[in-house]
Amino acid sequence: MGRRSPLYDIYNVFYPVKSPGIPLFRQAEAVFTALQLDPQPQVTLIDAQDLAGRHVPPFPTSAPALIGGIQSSLLASGVQQVLLPFYPADHPVWLVHIAKPDDPAQVEALPLAEIHLASRLAAGSCLYLPALGASTSFEAFQEIIAHLRAPDGCPWDREQTHQSLRTHLLEETYEVLAALDADNPAEMREEFGDLLLQVVLHAQIAAEYGEFNMAEVLETIHTKIVRRHPHVFGDLELKDAQGVLRNWERLKAEERQVNGKSEASLLDGVGSALPALLQAEQFQRRAAHVGFDWPDIQGVLDKLEEELQEVHAARDANERYSEIGDLLFAVVNLARWFKVEPESALRDTNRRFRRRFGYIEQQARLQGRSISDLSLDEMEALWQEAKRSRE
Repeated sequence: MGRRSPLYDIYNVFYPVKSPGIPLFRQAEAVFTALQLDPQPQVTLIDAQDLAGRHVPPFPTSAPALIGGIQSSLLASGVQQVLLPFYPADHPVWLVHIAKPDDPAQVEALPLAEIHLASRLAAGSCLYLPALGASTSFEAFQEIIAHLRAPDGCPWDREQTHQSLRTHLLEETYEVLAALDADNPAEMREEFGDLLLQVVLHAQIAAEYGEFNMAEVLETIHTKIVRRHPHVFGDLELKDAQGVLRNWERLKAEERQVNGKSEASLLDGVGSALPALLQAEQFQRRAAHVGFDWPDIQGVLDKLEEELQEVHAARDANERYSEIGDLLFAVVNLARWFKVEPESALRDTNRRFRRRFGYIEQQARLQGRSISDLSLDEMEALWQEAKRSRE
């Protein structure tokens, strides 16, 4: 009996092969030999059928992978569908075709986007996928943040605590919103990275103090999402989004009861630090989920008119303060009925106001005047010019 390859114990136990033919650990040996590569400890071995049945790769892009059993163009296309959102279409890969364990392997170099065009695909065909880059995985990013907090890391990062980072977390969140408002993908990419930095940094600090770690953060949200989507990950059938929302609230109520919070309000989960417009919208949405809402939009319009009249009828500053708050709450409700996010809508309006007012200031300077020297009619004319110039 021949000596069993050490790769068998390392890989085949954890990645059972679903496709018939040569075992994946034997394919791995042939691939490394054909490509003249040393077996790498970080390489992931996975069967093509397993990978094609997923939505994202189950391995970090910063490490290579070996995908076995690519036996047809259809299966190759399924593998591509999972990989191409994460790897460039021209990412260089190697298809290694193994007819028999002892026969020389045939190597085919091509870009990832073309593997479905290969003509020799069979049960013994493997795809060697080189790493995308050392800085492209979540694990590599965690290592960077842990290094910053290490004794030989950054003095500023080592001094940070959950509380000292609060302002940074808030600032990064608003910068993400600004990128979303601008609908700028390049800015979104950068700002999401900055926000992720805050999340990973908090998790690292927590791990150092024995509070929790990133694996527990991921496990908690993974469990919660699966539990709250029984219509996706279970047998529950729901007809529409409203049914999903009602079931969501029912599940959250059950969770509160299990956690000893059965008397908590439905609104308790809305953050007290949210901007007032967003908080009002969240209050209204949650109340609407359990049926506390107008039957049609006419009730919303009538309430808006009623609140405006009460502002006019207010007898002193305190009443006006209260009634204007009610009016704003009613406006948020109107926005919700029209499926407009009031926070985003107001931010857009603020941005337009800033641009138009800046145009007035610019034109005043071009005339050698201060903006305060302009009459109201002159400012209004320039305001209309600003509107026409961009809208």
